[in-house]
Amino acid sequence: MHPMLNTAISAARASGNVIRRSFSRVDELTIITKAANDFVSEVDRKAEEEILSIIRKAYPDHAFLAEESGQRESRNSSPYRWIIDPLDGTTNFLHGFPQFAVSIGLMKGEQMEVAVVYNPISEELFTASRGDGAQLNSRRIRVTSRRSLQGALLGTGFPFKEQQHLDTYLATFKALFPDVAGIRRPGSAALDLAFVAAGRLDGFWEIALNPWDIAAGVLLIREAGGSIGDFSGGDQFFTTGNVVAGNPKVFAAIVETIAPHLSPELKR
Repeated sequence: MHPMLNTAISAARASGNVIRRSFSRVDELTIITKAANDFVSEVDRKAEEEILSIIRKAYPDHAFLAEESGQRESRNSSPYRWIIDPLDGTTNFLHGFPQFAVSIGLMKGEQMEVAVVYNPISEELFTASRGDGAQLNSRRIRVTSRRSLQGALLGTGFPFKEQQHLDTYLATFKALFPDVAGIRRPGSAALDLAFVAAGRLDGFWEIALNPWDIAAGVLLIREAGGSIGDFSGGDQFFTTGNVVAGNPKVFAAIVETIAPHLSPELKR
């Protein structure tokens, strides 16, 4: 196993322990509202501290981009950067809804090298390293083989934090809705992307995500044989935050179907 993947797994499990111990006492936690519909708890911060401590001990010169503590550049211009979300799905966590995850991705230059998405409640561990495939609890996973939107199960996310895009989002939803078998919104983009990689969802789309929401999922999906891109089908999702994912045929069908309904600022 890739040694950096081992470190990421150790960090994710340690962070997951912090989250799991706090899940039964959510009503005792200190919660801060960062912005409209955007919350952070002391658990987010403690979980991130666990991750950073483990990774910094192993790789002190690497750079970081973490949701709660922001960005730290490397001291020696290392090409490695860890992209971390210690608790993706904080709103779910705060409501006792057991759908959230730790997400850790490692980027070298412009390429994702290592990915871990860990659900500390179900103890499902999704992992990937570039060129070695994707796994769920050490078993190989692949995207689905569905050839069109007909009968597909899609995942999505509502733009609660970017409500100026609500009308556009609803237009894309209405365009996809008639052809598919179902659309799910569980509330953790990191897990949604992992579910695409594992073949539990045929495809996914969402507006205005952050890099830490999607970094690990990018590699999981690609190593599982899938496609991920921005709303034009290109590779600017880290810049725009707009994401489409799926097996190659469903990915292409989603991009084509939503294109006529995008507002000008989302056509990229």
